[in-house]
Amino acid sequence: MFDGFSAIYVVYAGAALTGIMVAEAVYLLYAGRSDKRTAINRRMKLQENKISQEQVLIQLRKERGLDAGTSLFSPGRFRALRTQSGMAMPLSKFLMITCGVAMAVALFAISRGLPLLMGLILVVVLMPLLPVMAMRSMRKRRLKRFGIQLPEALELITRGLKAGHPVPVAIAMVSREMPDPIGTEFGVIADEVTYGSDLVSALNSLFDRVGHEDLPLFVTAVSIQTSSGGNLREILDGLSTTIRERGKLRRKVRAISSEGRLSAYILTAVPALLFTAIMAMMPGYYSDVWGVPKTWYMIGGSVSWLMLGNLIMFKMSNFRF
Repeated sequence: MFDGFSAIYVVYAGAALTGIMVAEAVYLLYAGRSDKRTAINRRMKLQENKISQEQVLIQLRKERGLDAGTSLFSPGRFRALRTQSGMAMPLSKFLMITCGVAMAVALFAISRGLPLLMGLILVVVLMPLLPVMAMRSMRKRRLKRFGIQLPEALELITRGLKAGHPVPVAIAMVSREMPDPIGTEFGVIADEVTYGSDLVSALNSLFDRVGHEDLPLFVTAVSIQTSSGGNLREILDGLSTTIRERGKLRRKVRAISSEGRLSAYILTAVPALLFTAIMAMMPGYYSDVWGVPKTWYMIGGSVSWLMLGNLIMFKMSNFRF
C-alpha cells in the first residue's frame, strides 16, 4: 500500500504523535501534582511537621526577617523590602548568590577585554543593585497575587461572620483554606492574636509585611468596628466589591496603555538585538576595539542614556492611581 518513501513519513508522523502524547501526559501528571502542592500554604506545611503553633509563628517570622537577630544587620527600607518580597531564603545565602552573580558578570566582561578598573566599578554597582532588583521583582509578583486573593478572602470572612463566628475565627478560616501568600499572612494574624496581640495591631503588622495598597481599607474597617461597633459583615461585603472594581479598573488601564509598554519593550530590545546581529555577521566589527579604553566609556555612556530613555518611557506608560 505504501512505498518505502511514504512509509518513512508515516513513521515520522507516528513518532511525532507519540512524542506529543507523552509530553501531554507528563504535563498533566505534573500539573496535577503541582495543584496538590499549592493547595497547602507555607504555614500549613510547617504545621505538618508536628511542631507547636508558637514554633510555627517563630519560624515564619524568622524566614521573613522579622526576628530581632536579623533586624540588627539590615537597614529599615531594605528589611521592609525583604519582608514584603516574601523571600524565605536566609539573607546571607541570598546575598552570597547575588554577589557571586555580580562577580561572574564582571569576570566575564574583563575576559572579553573590559579594563580592570571598569570591572571593579561594575562589581561595586551590581552587588547592591542585584539583590534590590530581585526582591523588587518578587515583591511585585507577590503583591499581584495578594491583590487577586484579597476580595475572595474578605468574602470568606463575611461568610464566617454570617455563620456566627467572631472575626479572629473567620480570619483563621482564611489561613486554612487559601493558598499563599494570603493564607500564610492571615495565619500569622491568627497566631499573633492567639498569643496576646490585639486584632488591630495584628492587622497593622499585616500591612507592614505585605504593603498592598488596599489593605488600609480592611484595617480601617476592622478598627472602626472594634472601637465603635457596626455591621462589619456589610462593610466587608461592600469592601470586597470595591476592591474587585478597582482591580477591573487597573486591568482596563493596563490594557489601554499596553501599546506604550510594547513600544518601550521594542525600543529596549532593538539595541541589544542589533549588537547581537552585528557580532554574528561581522565578529571583527567590535573585537578590533575591545582593548581600547575609550570604547568601554562610550558603551557605558550609551547604556546610561538607554536606561534613562527606558525609565522615561516606562514612567509614561505605567499609571498609578
